[in-house]
Amino acid sequence: MSRLPALILVLLAAVAPGCGGDGEDDAANPGRGITLALDFQPNPVHAGIFTAIDRGLDGRQGLELTVRTPAASTDSLKLLAAGKADFSVVDIHDLGLARERGQDVVGVGAVVQRPLAAVIARRGVRRPRDLEGRRVGVTGLPSDQAVLESVVRADGGDPRRVRTTTIGFAAVPSLAAGKVDAVVTFWNAEGVALRRRGVRTREFRVDRYGAPRYPELVLATRRSTLKRDPALARRLTAAVRAGTEAARADLPAAAASVRRRSQGDAALTRAQLAAVAPAFVPAVRLDRRSLEGWAAFDTRFGILERRPDVDRAFSLD
Repeated sequence: MSRLPALILVLLAAVAPGCGGDGEDDAANPGRGITLALDFQPNPVHAGIFTAIDRGLDGRQGLELTVRTPAASTDSLKLLAAGKADFSVVDIHDLGLARERGQDVVGVGAVVQRPLAAVIARRGVRRPRDLEGRRVGVTGLPSDQAVLESVVRADGGDPRRVRTTTIGFAAVPSLAAGKVDAVVTFWNAEGVALRRRGVRTREFRVDRYGAPRYPELVLATRRSTLKRDPALARRLTAAVRAGTEAARADLPAAAASVRRRSQGDAALTRAQLAAVAPAFVPAVRLDRRSLEGWAAFDTRFGILERRPDVDRAFSLD
């Protein structure tokens, strides 16, 4: 009888490695390496991603996240399609256009929860319909005309009477120099930059003039990735969610995380992050009603030829 406890201890020791294997493997092995392609150069909308990396929040999800910066805004989708990125930050309109071209990319989370597009005008333009007969600078992206039309039409104006000129991404110098009366651009970036340069402006955000509140930027992946590893997207979105919440809780530290990647002006980075931070709430969550509103908007204003199926374009679970 005296040998029984010793035998039990031997058996428990033999079983223990199997029982604790998951925890030990997580501690001993580095996280799974995944690549996330940004939609643009590093800037404050990416604060949640960079904070997740800097605070090791990706590691807590068993991931080792690497960020790739594209040369152009549509390159993140190209990297995704080519298998050179596992996930990407994508403009929601670009996601819809990619799906119309036959790319089976799927949105899995929201980077921001509202449109960032706006018509920003010099102070002499008191309301959107005052843009009739005036010159408005556009980048040339398909969504610009939709934003301009929505904003002017919602104020009772006629978008056909607005003169547009393509200025690329030179919204700030073009408006500051008076070359145009207004620009279609982003209120969280160029809008903040213009005010800091002392340019007095009026801001007509598209979701206050005709557009629903939809997530301007989303996290996306290939459907094949979702099928092969359904948990991977959940782990990534959990890491970005935690990073976004941490960034909102400490904006100065989050701004520093962004600036280390961008080498931009510190004061401007802080100001832009403060402006966009309210749009991070609720962090990462996709909302069906908002997405249905986006689908209707993009179809109505001609960004997309046909209304997208939200259940196919997004993973809502």
